Amino acid sequence: MGSEKTQPARGMRDFLPADVRKREYVIGVVKEVYERFGFEPLETPAVENIETLLGKYGEEGNQLIFKILKRGVHESTGEADLALRYDLTVPLARVVAEYRDKLPKFFKRYQIQPVWRADRPARGRFREFYQCDVDVLGSRSMVVEAEIIAAAGEALMKLGFDDFTIRLNHRQALTGILTAAGVPLEIHDAALVGLDKLDKIGRDKVQTELTERGIANAPANTLLDFFADLASLDDAAQIAIEESHEAQQLALNSAILGRLVEFVGSDEIGARGIDELQSILQLCAANGSASRIRIDPGLARGLSYYTGAIIEIHVKDLAGSLGGGGRYDGLVGMFLGRDVPACGFSLGLERIIVVMAERGMFPPALLSAPADLMVTIWNEDTIEDSVVLASELRRESLRVDLYPEADKLGKQFKHASARGIPFVVILGDEERARGEVALKDMRSGDQKSVKRENIASEVRQLLAES
Repeated sequence: MGSEKTQPARGMRDFLPADVRKREYVIGVVKEVYERFGFEPLETPAVENIETLLGKYGEEGNQLIFKILKRGVHESTGEADLALRYDLTVPLARVVAEYRDKLPKFFKRYQIQPVWRADRPARGRFREFYQCDVDVLGSRSMVVEAEIIAAAGEALMKLGFDDFTIRLNHRQALTGILTAAGVPLEIHDAALVGLDKLDKIGRDKVQTELTERGIANAPANTLLDFFADLASLDDAAQIAIEESHEAQQLALNSAILGRLVEFVGSDEIGARGIDELQSILQLCAANGSASRIRIDPGLARGLSYYTGAIIEIHVKDLAGSLGGGGRYDGLVGMFLGRDVPACGFSLGLERIIVVMAERGMFPPALLSAPADLMVTIWNEDTIEDSVVLASELRRESLRVDLYPEADKLGKQFKHASARGIPFVVILGDEERARGEVALKDMRSGDQKSVKRENIASEVRQLLAES
């Protein structure tokens, strides 16, 4: 009989101890920042009713939902009634509709949980991955957008990123651009799906896709010419961000907004979107995050639920984004029957970890030993004494590994060395008779006797010196 496959399912991963420590470090930093901004934690089930998810993510999103077939006597139908959570935003909208009387007027929540997408796995793209979300519900004020941008930006800075760009656009500004270009209203969503790929596949392929989606050559060319005209301003804005010239960046964003105003003209919806972009920029200037922002009129994001600001964070030399979000005032209304103002942002934990690992951004201490010291077992008669000592040292807040068997000391040392544990404590017969232990430094090979009651302070001092 052949052996079973031991690899996880494609697009899924096992996380060994070092991987888990990295993930917990990133999540810890993000949580700390979110909580300082006044966000509260929320968790929702991994599985949702399928009707909760379908129709909320646009045509491409619907195809990526992991459906769960009916079970038991209904299994033969081949129908799906449940689905794995696709993101954290739609479940949030469901929660707000379900518990609206128990939540505060302005509900600020963060949520860090896994989501699942039936996507094709690639570098930094998985079928199961965590999202780190912040959302504010209940207010239409642009203060919300500015707060979310600042929170996401600060989380990245705390993790050590210094070369990220916060791309900002507005769904209503996009509507104004499409209207001014002559794209019929009924195919605006189709045009946005194509435009969202402009950075990824280039003008020619986007033009082909726009044509396939029913957009005539004249409006398609007008659209693409407008974005080509902005390209030089976009490039200059990127250079300004890298050089941290805040005043220059603000001026370039102002120039981009000016081009938008000229192009959109008298379109009321487009003008309102541009005004809101200007308000967000002013508020971000007040909270110190404006120098990271680049107004990007081509930023569309393929999700159909955005109604206002659209936000993505990009880092140099990385395909795709480190996170995205925006305003979605209409989503909760799908469950509640009336609109609730909402705005949110999701950091991509997996991509953040990949980039940090490639760049060596994790603190060295995080990647070090799983324990501060290891207590050995001298022989079968002294096992209980070693257990007592390990417990004493743990009460002193040290991380202590206890070797589980009365093995040869050489094997015990080898085990500690393989795990990178810096110190080993030996409870030999002579040491026990004197009320001492032998402390071996696995890095230098030095060994000395230490009073048993002093071992914790001695190890702490040596760790501080290393």
